[in-house]
Amino acid sequence: MRTLSLLLAAFLPLSLASGQEPSPPAKPRRPLPKEPIPLTDAPVQTREVTYKTTPQGELNLHFYLPPHWDPKKDQRPAMVFFFGGGWRSGSYRQFISQAAYFASRGLVCASADYRVSSIHKTTPDACVADAKSAVRWLRQHAADFGIDPQRIIAAGGSAGGHLAAATALVPGFDEPGEDTAISCVPNAMVLFNPALDLTLVVDREILGADGGNIAPAISPTRFLTSKAPPAILFFGTADTLAPHGTGYLRRAVEVGADAELWTAADEAHGFFNHQPWLEATTRKADEFLTRLGYLDGLPTLPETTVHLDRAP
Repeated sequence: MRTLSLLLAAFLPLSLASGQEPSPPAKPRRPLPKEPIPLTDAPVQTREVTYKTTPQGELNLHFYLPPHWDPKKDQRPAMVFFFGGGWRSGSYRQFISQAAYFASRGLVCASADYRVSSIHKTTPDACVADAKSAVRWLRQHAADFGIDPQRIIAAGGSAGGHLAAATALVPGFDEPGEDTAISCVPNAMVLFNPALDLTLVVDREILGADGGNIAPAISPTRFLTSKAPPAILFFGTADTLAPHGTGYLRRAVEVGADAELWTAADEAHGFFNHQPWLEATTRKADEFLTRLGYLDGLPTLPETTVHLDRAP
């Protein structure tokens, strides 16, 4: 477990392992907005439910529910968000803006708590287990919340993007005692500058003999196959994690998986949290989910003045 602690420390500078694809020139990341930026004025309802009790405390799903929706009569796709913070810190509030917007578009949305090292003294494998528990809980309780269990979307940013992808791709790391007959695999993924190959996040010395194989074991790209859920990924070209996106897309092409990679020129890690990129990425995710048949009609967000480029 010493290696995991070192991995956590290494994630913040995001240094790549030697001999790997070079990172773009780094730009300083911007802090998160102090308050959520509204993307809709629709009357979205909220609800909080405990999905898991751990030795460190309860973990909740913070729901954002569609207007004019009756869960007893109407099954909707669900979307669960996982916040970023290097597995160290963070809050479900990071994705309130996107959750409320997609609820206004008709999805049952939830932003998930999960254990982080600064509060719960846990390591990334526990984060993966929590994320899998959240998706599994949504599927298990689909009838209670008017959710279509075959249309669950996992979304997240940075470390949370890693967790969203891990629910779909990483084998094992299930919470002991959970009913693994209930799948934790989502049906689609929306990933904002996710960490997808953790061997790129740490120095080679950290991946030594003392348990260093945990990094590849929880690296989603390494388990990508043609059966992977469709995914859309967003990166700034000045993000040191950008090679995670190109590596994922390259592997997706090799195996025949459905993946879209969109980039923002000269933008740093976390660019999607701020306007105008918040609207631009949310709108593009809306178009992606519409393509999959999870949403109807056009996005309710306006066209933005900034441009996302699709990687070939």
